[in-house]
Amino acid sequence: MARMKDFYKQEVAPALMKKFDYKSVMQIPKLEKIIINVSSGEARDNAKIIDAIVTDLSTITGQRPVVCKAKKSVANFKLREGMNIGAKVTLRGERMYEFLDRLFNTALPRVRDFRGINANSFDGRGNYNMGVKEQLIFPEIDYDKIDKVRGMDICFVTTANTDEEARELLSLMGAPFKA
Repeated sequence: MARMKDFYKQEVAPALMKKFDYKSVMQIPKLEKIIINVSSGEARDNAKIIDAIVTDLSTITGQRPVVCKAKKSVANFKLREGMNIGAKVTLRGERMYEFLDRLFNTALPRVRDFRGINANSFDGRGNYNMGVKEQLIFPEIDYDKIDKVRGMDICFVTTANTDEEARELLSLMGAPFKA
């Protein structure tokens, strides 16, 4: 767990400093936080779905998720303001590095026909977003105890200024980008 942070300090930071020719160590981009979000349209009808989402997220991340509520009422979706529609977790520090290690080295290789993650999913400011189609790729989730297969959005927030810097940071940290 602590090895990922040490790996960043000993391997990743010097490599980035050399490649991008930074003048100060404070210019080196680093991973700030990871946000995992699961939302479900069915949650408006059945409150137990939110409980299942919260249980899955807390099992995967080791941290209690925050339940997200609808900000606006939308008649076409039969949605009222204040209804529970999903859950999210923001990981920082040791839990963030531990989740990153498990995601890149354990969970993603378990995806069927996995050839790497898309290298073009950067937002222009150095943040990377990806989607996972099922929570079953995480070894902590027991197949027999889930009620439905749900996907999740994972957002990596970095201090990088450009997508190139962020791509290099994540690839040095072990992100399996497509060739």
